[in-house]
Amino acid sequence: MVRGIFTFTRVSPPLNSSSEITTWGISTSKRVYVKPMKLTQKIRIFPTPEQEIVLWKLSEKCRLIYNFALAERKNAYKNGIKGVNYRTQQNDLPRLKEQFPEYKWVYSKVLQFTLRLLAADYESFFALRKNGHPDARPPRFKGKHYFTTIIYNQSGFKYKHGKVMFSHKYNVVPLKFNIPDKFSFDDKKVKQIAISAQRKRYFVTITYELEESPDVDNGLYQAIDLGITNIVTAVNSQGKFLVVNNQRPDTYWNPKIAEVQARRDRCKKFSNRWKQLNNIKRKYEQKLDNQIKDFQHKLSKKLVENTRANTLVVGELEVKKMAQSKTVPQSMRQGLNSATESTGTLGRFVQFLTYKSKRIGKRLIEFDERNTSRECHVCGKLHPMPIWQRVMSCECGNVIARDKNSCVVLMKRYLSQNAKWTGYRAFLDNLRHTAKGKTKVPSPSYGYGSEDSQEAPSVRVG
Repeated sequence: MVRGIFTFTRVSPPLNSSSEITTWGISTSKRVYVKPMKLTQKIRIFPTPEQEIVLWKLSEKCRLIYNFALAERKNAYKNGIKGVNYRTQQNDLPRLKEQFPEYKWVYSKVLQFTLRLLAADYESFFALRKNGHPDARPPRFKGKHYFTTIIYNQSGFKYKHGKVMFSHKYNVVPLKFNIPDKFSFDDKKVKQIAISAQRKRYFVTITYELEESPDVDNGLYQAIDLGITNIVTAVNSQGKFLVVNNQRPDTYWNPKIAEVQARRDRCKKFSNRWKQLNNIKRKYEQKLDNQIKDFQHKLSKKLVENTRANTLVVGELEVKKMAQSKTVPQSMRQGLNSATESTGTLGRFVQFLTYKSKRIGKRLIEFDERNTSRECHVCGKLHPMPIWQRVMSCECGNVIARDKNSCVVLMKRYLSQNAKWTGYRAFLDNLRHTAKGKTKVPSPSYGYGSEDSQEAPSVRVG
């Protein structure tokens, strides 16, 4: 192989989820400039058998480029060689194509983006290690049965009147697919299209730009505490609470997945029976993931649209460290790890909240939430709060659920540290006022809560 077919200029990996965004706003006294945000839409396509052959041939070349580049990086690290990075490997692509003409089948930018993916994987690995995750694993080789995503970035594709076409030089079979009428991109600027496959089903993920409305601070705020049992515990400027129980489809699907996996593991690997059970297992896992993602999409949309607050404050989460805390007993860590994974990654839920807020002129701010569950929101005293202790009881007379206490402390911190003194005083006054009222019972419908399900905050005892 040619040496160095493969410094990384910071490039974001492809947007695989249907809702990932990139936004940036600059505000001046006279006008507001807002850079368009990028959204993605995942759409299923139905290639013909001839088109499937072409897709797998192109995917295989992308897989080999990824593996060769990864092998070169590993060998360079092992032998103490420096300078093997994205730029050097990209510059060696023309020589590789001359030596192996079959790589000319693939559009040039597709191969370049495959190398960018590898560089992004290494960036993510080193960032995790730097942030204190010793269990982070480096990029691994892709197997021959793996369909490598084919990414056309900025060029090499054409979208027009509900049809999308891709460039290639493998043969004369055109890669042209119909897009359903309910998805229209004629009035949008399409920046990138990726072709992927899951369980013998093919998809295109279209990334497009959408103008966002500039956010305006209307003096109303809402603080949100995310969790596992209650996925959302929120308090607004009026001192009203909203608690949303987490729908846990994993409690239904995980036993089924475990049963099928146990039966599969007793079969000879890669036998017909093993493959059949493995397909069933992957089908169950896909259904579980779809249900969790559907719940998070609907909930995030309802939270953003049903609040008058234009500023949402969410605590900065480190989900990986939630189950690794020293306050969590060893006997509980395995269950907590499973719960954090089965809730569909709270980080993804924050992304949903972020882009849905931007679309309607609101903003979401991630704020430091350290010790929010331990700090009494009345007197500020820190309490030892192990994870199984769900109610805080302070000597000052404050008795409150830890999730509610956390979102109140988060709201007070944000308002005080950002000099929102008018909102800060109004929030405290409303909190005292609603504490004198009666506690309302949450509505059980759909687990979302409603205007009637907003509960009064804690009351002081004695």
